[in-house]
Amino acid sequence: MENIVEHQSFLKRLTVIDWLYAALLCTGSLYAFSAYGKHMDVYEEAILLLAGPTFAFLGWHWKPMRWLMPLLAILSLFAISQYAGQLDLASKKFFLKYLLSSQSAILWMSTFFFLSTLFYWGGLIARSDFGASVGSGLCWAAVVMGATGMLVRWYESYLIGPDVGHIPVSNLYEVFVLFSLITAMFYLYYEQSYKTRQLGAFVLLVISAAIGFLLWYTVSRGAAEIQPLVPALQSWWMKIHVPANFIGYGTFSLAAMVGVAYLLKARGVLADRIPSLELLDDVMYKAIAVGFAFFTIATILGALWAAEAWGGYWSWDPKETWALIVWLNYAAWLHMRLMKGLRGQVAAWWAVIGLLVTTFAFLGVNMFLSGLHSYGTL
Repeated sequence: MENIVEHQSFLKRLTVIDWLYAALLCTGSLYAFSAYGKHMDVYEEAILLLAGPTFAFLGWHWKPMRWLMPLLAILSLFAISQYAGQLDLASKKFFLKYLLSSQSAILWMSTFFFLSTLFYWGGLIARSDFGASVGSGLCWAAVVMGATGMLVRWYESYLIGPDVGHIPVSNLYEVFVLFSLITAMFYLYYEQSYKTRQLGAFVLLVISAAIGFLLWYTVSRGAAEIQPLVPALQSWWMKIHVPANFIGYGTFSLAAMVGVAYLLKARGVLADRIPSLELLDDVMYKAIAVGFAFFTIATILGALWAAEAWGGYWSWDPKETWALIVWLNYAAWLHMRLMKGLRGQVAAWWAVIGLLVTTFAFLGVNMFLSGLHSYGTL
């Protein structure tokens, strides 16, 4: 009975704007289905039709989605119109060259993330609400530009050739952008939910580290160039396995940086500038819980994909083995939290060490080991 009352109360809180936002998304999904459905398989059609209600629901719970989704649609569709079906126009048209081509937009994203980190730290050290507010705004700007860049990159891949076109989550360059966006989005959600911007200084550090690697990788290896998919990646499984995986990586990284803030607070470093230990503990727990749920889903999807691609659900490939280690690590963390009441510095240290384990599973395997998942080697 209580759940029914809460559900009715939630629906009553929805405004006309909420319903218009949902109608707009669903209309857009239906239009895309009617225009491009003939180019999709049944799984892609299902994903497209579910996208509208899913993002509408997210927008009802987190209001910034109501302006973010339309803005991304406007920017990406404007960029697509500028191409006029010719990829070489990216270096000739002003808005594409300097703002909205995938590489330009992702470079703007990188710049905004670096600046956001500086302003968050400036606000934290100087106890300046203005600095933290600017840092938050720059973080949002980075999300807008990065997401636009990824959407435009998706279109650019089809301009190279219909057989080349694919969702941009297939190599290290693309997944580092994805990781940065997911981590930032979850942080911004918690920033609004807990009404504190003090954690931005810590979380943006791991995002800036990812951006630093991304820029190095781009300059040294020409990684921004769009490449055709290898045969094993030419599967609809990739469209859901990789994003689910990186929700796990992003939230685990966020939890680790909150763990760093917890340890500094507990030792009296910046103690009066960092939120309470109780708040930090709650954010850390919720981030790991969300990450574990999505990482579990990603692992199951990966096993199904492996069965289709290689004929077996599990092969003890290095990537699979380290994914299992990551899963067991956070399963143990949550078990100790829920069953034994794990709290305090032990939980924070565990979350921080978990980032090292996650980083090796994410990147170290590609650097030092080889196997069936060696698609993004350094």
